[in-house]
Order: sequence, then structure tokens, then C-alpha cells
Amino acid sequence: QEQLVQSGGGSVQPGGSLRLSCAASGIIYSIDHMAWYRQAPGKQRELVAALTSGGNTNYADSVEGRFTISKDNEKNTVYLQMTLLKPEDTAVYYCNANTPPVEAGGGFYPYGIEYWGEGTLVTVSS
Repeated sequence: QEQLVQSGGGSVQPGGSLRLSCAASGIIYSIDHMAWYRQAPGKQRELVAALTSGGNTNYADSVEGRFTISKDNEKNTVYLQMTLLKPEDTAVYYCNANTPPVEAGGGFYPYGIEYWGEGTLVTVSS
């Protein structure tokens, strides 16, 4: 089964750190880029950090300098290291992966195939 398996998260006090992991399991296609999104209660899902296959990174302004996205290619796992956490970082965090255009299952996907993790809750509170 093709899936993104997330781990990490939990509760932490303001100023603390957490690391999220996302492992691509059963995905046989090359992955173009991976990213982390989050959705806070009552808000839309937003991009937190992205990492391309070429190693380029992109961060939301709100997390720049505090969060770091990285990838272990051997383990096919992407990480989100979160430091100096703030209460406004509280959200469900989702892992996202996209393939380049690919032929799969008898069809052609010109925009690639997109995968999502199941989400993990991060709570920052004193």
C-alpha cells in the first residue's frame, strides 16, 4: 500500500522543540518534492516547509529560522525539526509528497501523483 507514515508530534511548552517524521512506504515512483502543511482549528491548511528533489527549501514566513525540513534519501523519510515553538504553531501537521508526471495503473498523470500523511497533532501550551 502506498502511503506516507507520520510519527512524532505531541505536546510541548512554548520555546520547546519537536521533530516530525514522514516515511514514504510502498511508493514505487520517484518523488519530486516533499512538504509539510499544517491546519490550525478554524483555519485553512497552509504550507509550512517544502523540499525539492534538488535540495531547495521553502518556508512559511512564520516559521523561517525556527523550523528545518530535511530528508534521509536512504530511508525515504522527510523530517521537520521544529524549535522555539509558539502557541500559534499548534495545529495538525500533514506530510505531503508529489511525483513528477508519471504513468501508473494504465493511466497518465500529467501533474504527478500526490500523497498525504494522516496528520499528527502538535500542541504548544504552557
